[in-house]
Amino acid sequence: MSTNEKYRHEWKYLIDTAQKELICQRLSPFLQLDKHARDGGYMIRSLYFDDYFNTAYEEKDAGVLERKKYRIRIYNCSDNSIKLERKKKFGSYIYKEAAPLTRDEVYKILDGDYDFLLQSPYPLCREFYFECVSNVMRPRTVVDYDREPWILDEGTVRVTFDMDVRAAVGSYDIFDATLPTLSVLEDGKCVMEVKYTEFLPKVVREVLPDRASEFTAVSKYVLCYEKTEYMNSFKYWYEN
Repeated sequence: MSTNEKYRHEWKYLIDTAQKELICQRLSPFLQLDKHARDGGYMIRSLYFDDYFNTAYEEKDAGVLERKKYRIRIYNCSDNSIKLERKKKFGSYIYKEAAPLTRDEVYKILDGDYDFLLQSPYPLCREFYFECVSNVMRPRTVVDYDREPWILDEGTVRVTFDMDVRAAVGSYDIFDATLPTLSVLEDGKCVMEVKYTEFLPKVVREVLPDRASEFTAVSKYVLCYEKTEYMNSFKYWYEN
């Protein structure tokens, strides 16, 4: 873990909608909805990338302590905010980096035209260029879900509920709102994430699900990767 990188705690829980409603009722006097959450939330779409050896997937599946993954993220299928992100994870700590992209630049990446990344003023884009060229980093899975985000300034706490997690299929065009999707969670389930930097206030800690029964290492990327595995013939790498 680099001393120059400010990691945050990240805890994940797989809960049912009844638990979610109860937790929200208990948090609402102390936390507030994120200002970007219109009508209670927003849709997130992420295009995840992996290298020739599916390192991001394999390391997550194997429980490797320190790992990273790249994605392009948008909101509500709009091009108003497009970010290339790299998420690093060290145990239960996370560190995120981001760089802006344009719609045309996303299509260049999808077409395999990476040269513009090397000229970018953002180090993350230049490093992504080398990943694409040297490690054959390519689009792998499109992940959709609807997020309800709650925030508390003290401790920079963020509690989110990700519902209707699904894998978008048919294309990697993340701006196409008509892409069909495949659900990856059981009916009535959602992913609760708790992120904080300095400390977790008691008012939040007291409403967390029982960690022994609900704490999980669920990965939306892995769930969607495995759901769409049959479409991409990923298993040929594992044939004898």
